[in-house]
Amino acid sequence: MKTYPLIFLYFASALILLNISCGKKQTNPKLEGAWKSKDGETTLKITNKQFTLDNESPVPEDYFLKGDTIFTSFEGNQPYTKFVIQKLNDHELSLMFPDSVAVEFSR
Repeated sequence: MKTYPLIFLYFASALILLNISCGKKQTNPKLEGAWKSKDGETTLKITNKQFTLDNESPVPEDYFLKGDTIFTSFEGNQPYTKFVIQKLNDHELSLMFPDSVAVEFSR
């Protein structure tokens, strides 16, 4: 008799954790789209799920936003690569790359 409440508690906890982990991730609609660097060497494509930087070989990476920082990882591997958003509007995007180089993009 005492095991039923414990089983219910474990089941409810599992459902809550599953709901949190599979919930909708925060994205910014202004960020999504195809971007091209001002010097024309780099293309950036951002969807609601993937971040693809095409300067040598395009590799789509998963990403999430935390404040003004984009954290990317290839297939969920860590450590994350950080890109800081310095400026964002409908037509311009300025990112600080992990090596502290600022790159400006436009649509």
